[in-house]
This record gives sequence, C-alpha cells and structure tokens, in this order.
Amino acid sequence: MNSTDSRYTKFGLTRDMLAVPEIIRGFDPSRGGETAKEIAATGRLLLTGEGSSRIFPAKSAMAHARRQGWKLELHTDAGRQAQEYDLSGWSVFALSNSGRTAEVIGLFDKLQKGGHTSRYSLTAFADSKLESLATRGYVLTCGPEGAVAATKSVVEQALFYRGLLEQVAGKPALAGRREELAAAVQAALTVAIPADVTARIARAGHIYWAGRNEGVAEELTLKTNEITRKSADYLEGTYAVHGIEEVMNADDVLIWVEPYAESEQKFADVLQKNIGMSIIAISSRPTPFPTILIPDLGDLGPFVQMAAGWNLLVEVGLQLGIDLDKPTRARKVGNEFAG
Repeated sequence: MNSTDSRYTKFGLTRDMLAVPEIIRGFDPSRGGETAKEIAATGRLLLTGEGSSRIFPAKSAMAHARRQGWKLELHTDAGRQAQEYDLSGWSVFALSNSGRTAEVIGLFDKLQKGGHTSRYSLTAFADSKLESLATRGYVLTCGPEGAVAATKSVVEQALFYRGLLEQVAGKPALAGRREELAAAVQAALTVAIPADVTARIARAGHIYWAGRNEGVAEELTLKTNEITRKSADYLEGTYAVHGIEEVMNADDVLIWVEPYAESEQKFADVLQKNIGMSIIAISSRPTPFPTILIPDLGDLGPFVQMAAGWNLLVEVGLQLGIDLDKPTRARKVGNEFAG
C-alpha cells in the first residue's frame, strides 16, 4: 500500500489499515487493570465473540500466553456454543464492535440471569446492549471504521487482550514495545508486493491460507472473502499436505504465514511438484517460495504478519477492480440482536 497515492487512500478500508501504527503508539496497555485482578482470582478465562472480533484477538493472546507458560486457563468459543457450557468459576470476556451481536448478548443475558458475576465486554461504542449486560465494559479508542471489513478494531482488540493477560500474569511489557511494533507494522503495510505475486493470486481459482492456530491465517481467510471476493480456506498447521491435496488444482494458490522450515520441502513436493499450484510465503526470513519479507518481532510477530496480509489482499482487490469498502452481501454486524 502507498499512503500518499489516492488509488489506495480513497478507500476507507485502506485508511483504517494505514491508521494502525498510530493506534499502536497511542494504545494504553494498562487499561483493564481492575478486571485483570479479578481474572487472576478466578484463574479461568473464556474469550468469546463472533467473526473477526474473536479469531485473531483471542487466538493470538492464547498462543502467546501458552508460549510464556502463564498459569491461566484460557479457552475460546463463539457465543452460541459457549451458552452450552458450565461457566461457573470462569471469567468471561466478550468482544463485539457493535455491542449488538446476538450470540454474545444471548450468552451474557443467560449468565446474568444465572447470577454469574465475572462478565466483561469490549465494544466500539459506549452504552451498548452488550455493555449493559456486563459487570464491567470497555470501549475501543480507534474510532469508527470506514469499511465493512474490520481491520483497525481487530488490532486494538488484540492489543487489549495482550495487555490484559500481561497484567493477569504480572508481566507487563507491551508499553515499552509500542514504538517498535508500530514501526514494524508500518513496514509490513507498505512493503512492495511483487506484481507477479499479485497477478497470480488475482487469477487463482481458490486461495488457501496456512499457518499456526493463532488467528492470523484464519482471520486473513475471512478478509480474503471480504476484500477480494474470492473463495478461501484456512488450513491449520500442516493440514495442507494431509489429504486436502486431493481436491486442489494447479490454478489454486496457498499463502503460508511464517512457514515451518522443516515442512517446506514436503509442501513443495506435494503442492508445487505434484499439483502445480503456487505457494507464496509471508515470513520474517527468506523461504524457497516467493516471499513477502517482514520484520522479525518475535512474540509480536502476529501483528506484523496480519499487516502484511492486509497489504497483499488490498493489492489483489485493486487489481481485480473491486470496491474495497462495499461488499455486495457482507454486513458490518453479522447477526444483530433484535429486542
């Protein structure tokens, strides 16, 4: 993306994406301190929401906590399924930009009526229906988004969870790393995407995303649908070479986020050699495939990977002549509460 070219900046979507570095710089990781103490007391936290409000924020935070060995039981599921669980003894945190998402409102209504006392929310607007059902509610600072596809709000949600879990663990670190993260995200948002890579994805029959189960590739799969209007699937870990190759075709593309070095030859043999399809990598190191190189930020890498994925999808969308702000069918609020 080019922040000074009107071909990009005429879209609310790209303006939202390009605003993310400043959102990171201004983010306060100490928000939620009182809630963090209460979560530490229960020792159990369910992270819930729907779509983009859950995938990257929850899964990236959980993966980080597990790598750090923090002693907190973490789980994530969508609101409807979570209503089937016994959540006594659990803290429950729900994300919903609109604060009107039916599934999480149903969950919080059930919990409130059952006497559950550890219910927390994060929304884009104050005084929402979801916040009214929460023990304590927080509001995003990034402001309204200019497109249907959620971008800058997803990053702030993920930052909020990272800061919250650091406080629960007594390991605050994000505040001192904001500038480093902002600069790396800026680099990933604006790195030049080779024209042949853009063209290959633009003409793909189907786009697959592969990567760790930490929300990045899965969220970018959803963004592929919204931004490029192409069909896409997320293949966790090394799923891409465990049977699905039976239905892959030579005109398909697989985009691999931070490939496992030990799996690269297998992917090349199965997907490139046997099927003839293209593999493209987003990585902090060179790979045997066409690679979009990004800064290596260690445990903050998922934020940088997300930015690079957005950059790539915008280029594809523009090449396809798509109005990035206005999908034909997708809605800003997936399933809105009526009542």
